[in-house]
Amino acid sequence: MPDLGRHEFDTLDSRTVYSGAILALRVDRVAMPGGRTAEREVVEHHGAVAVVALDEEGRLVLIHQYRHPVGRRLWEIPAGLLDEPGEDPVEAARRELAEETGLGAHHWSVLVDVLLSPGFTDESVRVFLAEDLYEVDRPHPEDEEADLDIERIPLDEVVSMVLSGTIVNATAVSGVMALAAVRTGAEAELRDENALWVDRPERFSARKRSRTVADGAE
Repeated sequence: MPDLGRHEFDTLDSRTVYSGAILALRVDRVAMPGGRTAEREVVEHHGAVAVVALDEEGRLVLIHQYRHPVGRRLWEIPAGLLDEPGEDPVEAARRELAEETGLGAHHWSVLVDVLLSPGFTDESVRVFLAEDLYEVDRPHPEDEEADLDIERIPLDEVVSMVLSGTIVNATAVSGVMALAAVRTGAEAELRDENALWVDRPERFSARKRSRTVADGAE
């Protein structure tokens, strides 16, 4: 679809407020229509991958995991950060599926890409569909992952969990409902596992790479 707006929202200047292990916060001064300027706070993020794992009986592999910011356990799909700059998203998805569930998959495709909250962050998640599952060695879990539960639940029941508010994780909601649409005959083809990821975040990875180079030069 074409971008129908006419104004160029140029960034006039930018300053970093915080830079940590998994995100950074910067403040941009942006040119607005009519000659105004406005500050926009932007959370930079690694980007992440997630996996809708579908077994031969039509069940999804869900995890029940504690999330500290909301103070409770959530039903989710396996997911994790892109750990390294330039990391292959498919390989990252394979790693996360193995680490969180002890499973691998013979067939991978792109299910949906999600910008989680584009009003203040560049965080984007690529959700893969993994099929033809098999067991693999699961690395020894640590921290929250040492206390997660793994369940296989039929797709229809998982959709009901979304609509009832039992599943509220945005990535899980997007992946589940996208799969439900595909399975009920939506006129769209799944993308290849290596399809272009237009909104993959790059700024935070470049920031960390520059910081590593600078530290090494000292």
